[in-house]
Amino acid sequence: MHNFKNLKVWEKSMALAASVYELMEAMPVEEKYGLTSQIKRCAISIPSNIAEGAGRNTNADFARFLDISNGSSNELETQLLLAQRLNFLDASDVTSISNELDQIQKMNYKLINKLRE
Repeated sequence: MHNFKNLKVWEKSMALAASVYELMEAMPVEEKYGLTSQIKRCAISIPSNIAEGAGRNTNADFARFLDISNGSSNELETQLLLAQRLNFLDASDVTSISNELDQIQKMNYKLINKLRE
């Protein structure tokens, strides 16, 4: 079992989730139960899966949850790009979040590889 609170990737993904929540304030009110809600769920899913995996008994289980976290980060980026295409979000905001997601994914992949050694 790993202590997720000591993982830099978890801390970084928590900060990302908070940034996404702030960014969602710019979304149209009519998207509250649609795209906005889905984007928030994806953002929360990233650190949540890291934490859940850290609590599992084996490194293989932990790595599987990190894979899920990476999937959520791809889903989040896709939805943010859609929001940008629909002119709900500025390109600079989406680019900033995308850059953070890239860093988190790289950290996740390194941790996955370490766990699978």
